[in-house]
Amino acid sequence: MSDLFGGDTRVATAERKPSRSRGRAKEQRERKRRRRRSIWVLVVATLMVAGAAYVVVELMGGLFQGGDGQAAGVEDYTGVGHGAAEVVIKPGDTGADMAATLVEAGVVATTKAFNEAFAANPQAASIQPGTYTLLLEQPAADAVVALLNPSSRVSFSLGIPEGLTASQIATKISEKLAIPVEEVNAALADPAAIGLPAEANNNPEGWLYPATYDIEPNATPASVLAQMTAQTVAVLTQKGVPQDQWATVLNKASMVEREARLPEDRPKVARAIENRLAREMKLDVDSAVAYGLGKPGTGLTTADMQDASNPYNTYRHLGLPPTPIASPGSASIDAVLAPAEGDWLFWVAINLDTGETLFATTYDDHLANVAQLRAWQEANSK
Repeated sequence: MSDLFGGDTRVATAERKPSRSRGRAKEQRERKRRRRRSIWVLVVATLMVAGAAYVVVELMGGLFQGGDGQAAGVEDYTGVGHGAAEVVIKPGDTGADMAATLVEAGVVATTKAFNEAFAANPQAASIQPGTYTLLLEQPAADAVVALLNPSSRVSFSLGIPEGLTASQIATKISEKLAIPVEEVNAALADPAAIGLPAEANNNPEGWLYPATYDIEPNATPASVLAQMTAQTVAVLTQKGVPQDQWATVLNKASMVEREARLPEDRPKVARAIENRLAREMKLDVDSAVAYGLGKPGTGLTTADMQDASNPYNTYRHLGLPPTPIASPGSASIDAVLAPAEGDWLFWVAINLDTGETLFATTYDDHLANVAQLRAWQEANSK
């Protein structure tokens, strides 16, 4: 049989073995190629999933604020805003300071948007310190407008008229803040807490400027009183009063405030006071005597006028009272700084309803004016 097939069967078998080896190698190479293709498919699929996840995160990030307090992907909000946030603009805050406050509160999207809106609004520099209620997520330009709108401020007004004493002012603060008057008096007794200047010699009388104040919700007696003393210093400074004359000007102005009822009489009373001081005459100011006794000027008696134990008795003591006797307003301060020209030494109100006042240069003329007052009192005593 072996001859029929042209040779030894062992040789044929030996020749066929390499063919099977080549087949197996080919199969192994094919399996490796398939494995490599599978790995690449897996890698591509993984990258596609990761990319999709990144896109989702980025899209979702635009809806929420990032870790820096600013809205990721949103430079400025659109729409009208919603809800409410209470923010505090501190004294001295710049536009950049306000921007940071508003971003943190969620009012505006970014500091960049607010800074640009602030720069674009010519009124923005007049934004006042205070507590404001603002909409959340509103356009930066709207936020600037809201800060300029007084109705956005969370505050209430405290009106202090001219001529009140520190004690009377303390009562008004107590009523407005709904706290015991003793708390206000305690603040009045702490000069450092209310910013009282050294020129006041630790006495707040006359240094609480009469005006209408915006009071913040978290105000304390000390913070309110500090506003008033700071305003007094600001007014005196603005009017060019030398610092070493602050106390003297307020002292004189307080008497003008209490003695003159009509605007045109203030410079005349100021001149009469200056004329008396120049002649070393006692001032004879009823309102000063009454202040020292803690009673109304209309209730003074002859004994009160003779009481030398009262340091404010200007009928018995030469010169100015120890302190101002009330808080003078701007008009009375102006009268002291620019008294009317005249030789008057006396004045008396002859009509206590209207405040009509007559001035005199001689004592006899003054007595005639006093007689007119007595006649008015007699006619109006019934």
